[in-house]
Amino acid sequence: MEKTVIKYIKGLPDNATAWEKRQHRRYGGRTRVCRQINYDIKHGVTNEQVLELLQAIKTDSSYLYLRNEVDCMDRLAEIEGLVIHTPQSVASPRFIIE
Repeated sequence: MEKTVIKYIKGLPDNATAWEKRQHRRYGGRTRVCRQINYDIKHGVTNEQVLELLQAIKTDSSYLYLRNEVDCMDRLAEIEGLVIHTPQSVASPRFIIE
């Protein structure tokens, strides 16, 4: 999950090749990142862990290179807003024993 979020936040470099641009168009959008986060939540990651990662990106010194760019912080705020409104994943109704 961390790898996916950081890749989205960093965005596409200015000197990206045509292949990188095509891959970014195909797999690098907000929808894909949200889908990946939801997949991770479904498989054991909690919303708190996602929010902790986003908070670490805002405060931890190892992510300083991300905080120096305005676009990165805008994308981070966008992802954070989407994650806050995502309900915690629950088991599928067919697995609930009554």
